Amino acid sequence: MTQVFFYHGAADKIAAACALLSGAYAKKKAMLVYANENAVASSVDRMLWTHSALSFVPHCRADSPLAAETPILITDKLETIPQDERLMNLSQEIPPGFSRFQSLIEVVGQEETDRATARDRVKFYKEQGCEVRYFDLSDR
Repeated sequence: MTQVFFYHGAADKIAAACALLSGAYAKKKAMLVYANENAVASSVDRMLWTHSALSFVPHCRADSPLAAETPILITDKLETIPQDERLMNLSQEIPPGFSRFQSLIEVVGQEETDRATARDRVKFYKEQGCEVRYFDLSDR
């Protein structure tokens, strides 16, 4: 059963996602980032290049020739990617086939529309029998 982790209340959703990705990379954990909007995917890509002057987080788009050797992959299609350990959802919808992943990380900003769609996703995950854990980022 997929474990779901909601990191909510982020003042800057993309910055929070990149900090989590940086932490996963530091622990040598691969991560697949689902961003079905090109603007979000591009923002994550750009911020991972500039997020910390002292560290580099190897990442690329899932359709890149370097994808097989890169720990952080950004994609808008989950069906063709074999990785099934960790998925970060940066979309406003339930990721297709989310249940094949061991863990699902949701990052939620402070905007009301983001929070409302996140509440709908929480309800759905719980109805599917997933364990949901919450982490408040609002005071960071």
